[in-house]
Amino acid sequence: MRAILLAAGKGTRLERGAGERAKCLLKLGELTIIERQIFYLRQSDIEDIVVVVGFQSQQVRQVCGAGVQYIENPIYQETNSLYSLWLARHFFLDGFVVMNTDVFFHPQLLLDLLTARYEDALLVGYREDNSYGDEEMKVKISRGQVIEISKEMDPNQADGENVGIVKFGVSGARILTEQLGTLIKDGGLRSWAPRAFQHFAKLRPLHAIGTRGYPWIEIDFAADYERALKVILPQLPILPPKAFQTIPTLNHKGRGSSGSDDTESNYRTGTPD
Repeated sequence: MRAILLAAGKGTRLERGAGERAKCLLKLGELTIIERQIFYLRQSDIEDIVVVVGFQSQQVRQVCGAGVQYIENPIYQETNSLYSLWLARHFFLDGFVVMNTDVFFHPQLLLDLLTARYEDALLVGYREDNSYGDEEMKVKISRGQVIEISKEMDPNQADGENVGIVKFGVSGARILTEQLGTLIKDGGLRSWAPRAFQHFAKLRPLHAIGTRGYPWIEIDFAADYERALKVILPQLPILPPKAFQTIPTLNHKGRGSSGSDDTESNYRTGTPD
């Protein structure tokens, strides 16, 4: 299985607290969010990792190093996560897990998702005492399957919140590719990726995998970052020494060794098929 990390966005709502910095480059403990995500993926035996970059793309490349492939979203300021995911569609075929790079989470969540018996599944933080507003990507579930996912959903109808980590098998990846293509052609460049997941769920079961109480947080605002530092980080496993090994430097063209020139030329512009 391959991993696709969506790291093109600017994170304007966090600017006041973080300055001009991509959210995935925020440091929590000794690692940035995206470094920690890549380490967790490799711990789960996923070595084939693709990062969709946009804002501060060179800085993201420098942090992630040469062991991953890169896709450039050249119009990240005019698009959203659905478009970034569509740019990575050529990497879907063998099945994949996709995650937002502003999610700070316990590694058991990723393991639970990857080992779930379902081919197509989405991590959900089930509702407890928390209330939802306009910001949360809310999820409605029936018989263990996602039937609706959106920010516009009536908060009282939501069963939980989308964590931001989803997996698709080979068959599901084909269906998702078709749905993404349709939404892009219909002008959905500024849509969130979960819009495609909802369309997918109408055609094929998308199973909900609960967080089982393991900690996670999506970092959108300065308060989220503070909570990640003070509440979530202390609950995560201590990272082993290999997590802090020096990241290989990029080559003189600013690409990783696996991010070839051919890959760049094929996927930089995002021209429709």
